[in-house]
Amino acid sequence: MSAFENLSIHCNDGYELSARFYPHQTTSKHALPILICPATGITKTFYNSYATWLTEQGHDVLVFDFRGIGESLHGPLKQSTASIVQWGQLDIPAAIDTLINKTQAAQVIILGHSAGGQLLGIVPNYNKVAKVVAVSGSTGHVKDLKGRTKLLAPVMFNIIFPIARYTLGYGPTNAIGMGENLPKDVAREWAQFCSKPGYVLNALGKTVQQDFHAQVNCPITAVWSTDDEIATKANVKDLLRLYPNAPTDMIELNPKATGHKAIGHMLMFKSSHKNLWSIIEKELHI
Repeated sequence: MSAFENLSIHCNDGYELSARFYPHQTTSKHALPILICPATGITKTFYNSYATWLTEQGHDVLVFDFRGIGESLHGPLKQSTASIVQWGQLDIPAAIDTLINKTQAAQVIILGHSAGGQLLGIVPNYNKVAKVVAVSGSTGHVKDLKGRTKLLAPVMFNIIFPIARYTLGYGPTNAIGMGENLPKDVAREWAQFCSKPGYVLNALGKTVQQDFHAQVNCPITAVWSTDDEIATKANVKDLLRLYPNAPTDMIELNPKATGHKAIGHMLMFKSSHKNLWSIIEKELHI
């Protein structure tokens, strides 16, 4: 049964994020807590089952909604000024500090899903992160996408988002089954970051002035599936190359080999894929 405490995370710019803290459910606990950073447009409730399971393995866990998403959206979506850069520069740093203060741990381990595992290079307090496990983490470069997503992404990025920015005032991703609708600047940056290799590096000199990729030296492990149309092998490699001084590793999952018809970009955290959970958990150690 899920047991968590609702928390508020206060960012340096005064923005307040909604979070859940899941305390360990064992007699002893692992020294470093787990910070789950969600994928683009995905709320903290999506990770409830996995976060609860992690507490049963002895982990303290914090999961939150990025600004402009879920319960961290304050006011009408079309008025939200949230951006992916703010997620990395303000939201993740505040979540790190909140979790450290809550647990009195020396550092945290980031379990990042998709975008949640792709932003450490612009996180100012990156030195408080002992390891990153990036599930379905990649740069999402459009030229290296696969399948239906390879066809859909250019339409979404180049036609739907630009038009919707001025007609709706937000990115209409819910209608195409890609999570919650997005603040307009999140949608704009997503398209910008995926247009070329390097993801957030495409914002350097624009909305990103401080680049910490070369300073990051903690281990980074990417866990990805061969049927993921976004985090393809090429795009996973493209993400890991951004951290020249970090030990990196790639763990490839094959649906058929693990007893599934599909894993894709989203299913690793689903209870239907619980046999994969220990593979991820094994990496949440130093």
